Amino acid sequence: MDYHRIEALRRHHPAWRLLAADSAPLVLSFLYRAFVEPNCRARPQGELTNALEDDLRALREALGEDAYPRAAGAYLNDWAADERGWLRKFYPPGTDEPHFDLTPATETALGWLDELQERQFVGAESRLMTVFELLREMAHGAETDPEARIRELERRRGEIDAEIAAIREGRMALMDETQLKERFDQVERTARGLLADFRQVERNFRELDRQVRERITTWGGGKGELLTEVFGEADAIADSDQGKSFRAFWDFLMSPARQEELSQLLEGILALEPVQQLAPDRRLARIHYDWLDAGEETQRTVARLSAQLRKFLDDQAWLENRRIMDLIHEVEQHALAVRDRPPSGDFMAIDEPAPGVDLPMERRLFVPPFRPRIEQQVVEEGEGEVDPAALFEQVYVDKLELAGRIRRALQTRDQIPLSELLAEYPLEQGLAELVAYLSLAAEDERAVMDETAVETVAWRDEVGRARQARLPRVIFSR
Repeated sequence: MDYHRIEALRRHHPAWRLLAADSAPLVLSFLYRAFVEPNCRARPQGELTNALEDDLRALREALGEDAYPRAAGAYLNDWAADERGWLRKFYPPGTDEPHFDLTPATETALGWLDELQERQFVGAESRLMTVFELLREMAHGAETDPEARIRELERRRGEIDAEIAAIREGRMALMDETQLKERFDQVERTARGLLADFRQVERNFRELDRQVRERITTWGGGKGELLTEVFGEADAIADSDQGKSFRAFWDFLMSPARQEELSQLLEGILALEPVQQLAPDRRLARIHYDWLDAGEETQRTVARLSAQLRKFLDDQAWLENRRIMDLIHEVEQHALAVRDRPPSGDFMAIDEPAPGVDLPMERRLFVPPFRPRIEQQVVEEGEGEVDPAALFEQVYVDKLELAGRIRRALQTRDQIPLSELLAEYPLEQGLAELVAYLSLAAEDERAVMDETAVETVAWRDEVGRARQARLPRVIFSR
């Protein structure tokens, strides 16, 4: 790290720009509560805008009306702009609503702020033991001499036999409270850091895909050579170091035995008295399920990138008109050349895409103008009696708020029936709100409607009358 390298990072790295921004307290606090604290990946624009509006309203009440005067949507788009790079804005397949997700740079800034907070202690012993174990694992895994490997395994077996003998004699070496606390602190930081690493993994996959696309764009050889080159790179994402490491992690985590072992270990550790003194987040007991969700999203990203790459090659116009494709490639090459310094102002004018042809015989014949006849009539007052209260009894159900209730309920469990959800959040708008819940269940692929089971939902209308509805059992799942 020399002067020029640090100066370049200060000028161009999004994490550094975020920490130096005047609005850094707003950005970092909101993004932490919106993404990191609930372990959320992508969130829709409408939901995120409503949450940010609430935060801005609270800040304006505390700091004055002039504090953060822009709208929440404008702030989100600004944070996702290329010159900021604090959020990633994208459109998931099958939806026209933009979604937002944290970038690795924002994760880095939040992690650095977390390191600034005072820690109860620094677990030097546990980290030293981790270094020793990693070195032993590397040395054993890289050893090519069979005899050396056998000697190492025999040494481990001797240590295990000695420990078994000591336990049988009543001598058990137990960890004290300090050792348990520092190891749990290291486990918690590593587990949460692993969730943050998934965003960096996805970004690296996208960068690999982008490099392959740029190679296709700037290709100047023949079609056969191009196809040979690209299909040779089609598996570059999966065969890269990033892809191999992620595949090994995914295979390890997808084992049911490993999942069961992780669940039992986490439950047992969280029940220890020294660990409970640290007031751990209870969601840590389900951290491996969060890993599965994040890993599944990364798997879908890799699959989409591979599918888009192959579709990118399926261009029949290349065979029909080579000249057009050459012109398109030339334009793409110029676009890549000026990507970092785009032109300013109006630099191109395009006339009509096709000439207009107006034939004389297409003109319409003359038609005399129509002169309307207007009769004078006196408007008389009606005698009907209409209750104007109906104009003020319109019911609007916010489906985004209902979807937010479902997500909050599923943060601590895998499934929740609609009846239990209504027990936590009673119906406030009667039948219209119940129909909105059923509409959300019909749109959610993970929701289940069991026609064989019938549940009864009760509520009171606006005048206090008891109402009931019988409907199939509805279960929302993560």
